[in-house]
Amino acid sequence: MRSLAVILLLLFFASGSLAQPPDHAKHHPGGSEGSPGPKGPAGMMDGGMDGMMEKMGAPKPKDLYPTLMSLPELSDDKRLEVLKQANQRMKSGTDLMGKGFDQISVAAPRDDYGAMQEGVALVKEGLAQYDSGLAAKRALTEGKAPKRVALEWFKREMNLLPPDSPIGERRFGGLTFHLFVILILGAFSVAMIGMYFFKMRRASQLLERLTSQEGGNSPVEAVTEAKSKGPSVSPSPDTPKEITQGLATPPSFPVMKSKTQPAEKWSGRLRVCRIFEEAPGVKTFRLASEHDVALPFTYYPGQFVTLSLKIGDKTVRRSYTIASTPTQLHYCALTVKREDQGLVSRFLHDEVKEGDVLEASGPNGKFTFSGEESDSIVLISGGVGITPMMSVVRYLTDIGWSKDIYFLYCCRTTRDFIFREELEQLQERHANLHVFATMTRAAGTVWMGLKGRFTSQLLSHLIPDLTERRYHVCGPPVMMTAVLEMLESLGVPKEQTKTEAFGPAKKPKIVDEAPPEQAKTATVNFKKSGKSAALSHGRTVLDAADELGVEIDNSCRSGQCGLCRVRLLSGNVEMECDDSLSEDDKEQGFILACQATATENIEVDV
Repeated sequence: MRSLAVILLLLFFASGSLAQPPDHAKHHPGGSEGSPGPKGPAGMMDGGMDGMMEKMGAPKPKDLYPTLMSLPELSDDKRLEVLKQANQRMKSGTDLMGKGFDQISVAAPRDDYGAMQEGVALVKEGLAQYDSGLAAKRALTEGKAPKRVALEWFKREMNLLPPDSPIGERRFGGLTFHLFVILILGAFSVAMIGMYFFKMRRASQLLERLTSQEGGNSPVEAVTEAKSKGPSVSPSPDTPKEITQGLATPPSFPVMKSKTQPAEKWSGRLRVCRIFEEAPGVKTFRLASEHDVALPFTYYPGQFVTLSLKIGDKTVRRSYTIASTPTQLHYCALTVKREDQGLVSRFLHDEVKEGDVLEASGPNGKFTFSGEESDSIVLISGGVGITPMMSVVRYLTDIGWSKDIYFLYCCRTTRDFIFREELEQLQERHANLHVFATMTRAAGTVWMGLKGRFTSQLLSHLIPDLTERRYHVCGPPVMMTAVLEMLESLGVPKEQTKTEAFGPAKKPKIVDEAPPEQAKTATVNFKKSGKSAALSHGRTVLDAADELGVEIDNSCRSGQCGLCRVRLLSGNVEMECDDSLSEDDKEQGFILACQATATENIEVDV
């Protein structure tokens, strides 16, 4: 950019030389030297310029043109003497221009405008001397009379010569010398500006290429559109690692992927950066990247991650919904209730500390809402089933979603009301958020709100136009079943409701002995593993895989998380629950290994 400033200065100087004001001649030796010059400001400027040129090292101008005017005709000796003066003047002008350009080139990077202006003055003075010497030399060489030479110089300095005057007007392709120089400098400036924008465009393309290799490591569709609503892959080995622990360099984030694009799964290590107690027996674990500033994956509001924990001598997997919003780039939050019989929840509450590193994978899950799916949303939850609902509410309020949000929550007492203060604050700040909470054991507590469990009358009273809205229901299975029956009785179409069971993972089924008429067993063939096992009555594909050591990812064993999804290649199966399978999944032949049982031989692509 500084080189561009120098070019602009040259353009200004060149344009100024085309049409100088009449008293410009006073700054040239032919017009000012040999006479005291006018008094007043103009004379002071003239004398000041001469003094400045002399201090800068410029040679003292010769009395060239007064000499020409005083001589009627030149003898050969005088002609040689004047020619010598003209050559000396051209050399002096060249030296001055060189000094001026050197001073400009040194001052421009420092933004020393005073020095730059002095450099321009030197260049102007040098060009004037060179031009006058060149004109005199040409006139003498062509044999013109001295007085005519001086007169033409005077007319030239006063801008009285016609445009096609031969004195000092060398032409290039029909253009005058000055105009030709201006065009050349202008073309050079345009080329430099074009190169600058070309380099910026190349840099932008390189940034997009690098961020696309990182797999879309930023969330938020409607706010920043910097993250994909699906998880991203780990950074490419070719991508330079610019952000390491302890550095404050902000990351760059690519555009968020469309929800219709397939999501790429991530797995790796996350650091526990903070732990909070939300309510008695409920803690929030904030998980961040082990080294980088930003999370290494992206997710949709309502998705979950799966933790793989080494407890004792075995590795246990459990899935937990992300309660934070995808607009939070630096961590994801898991809110976990400690279950007395929960192996993993007890380990998290009792053993995990801030700074620990956990193995995780994901995100997964289709229980999501980003604001695109409907013009309004009703979130109904109970207990710790509030976590996916909080992710949705935090996200929608962060992006300024203006449509109606109805948040219905049921818990035992006010002490068990998770995220109560945050919800109250969000409701105060967002007029479209309507929060209704009811306590099942409000007696003896300070609670002036709703009491008891959800009922059809309560739902129809709280939610206007309830048949036209989308519903997300999450909580204990008993509570979910009751709410779904109420919505159906109120006329809510089934396709407008989405559910996710929330609670401890189901234990593997205990297979009962089959009646004699059902004693016939089927066989499951695992194609990629090359192993087979019998499927007796009630035995699932996942049960058979566990027995053979065939690796099938799983977590909930209840058909809710979808981690055990496998493709059925032949045969037919039955499933008690297939909520985590989309219609596309079913059309492509996917089944849930934790739910699939069969009475005929089947083959799966594992």
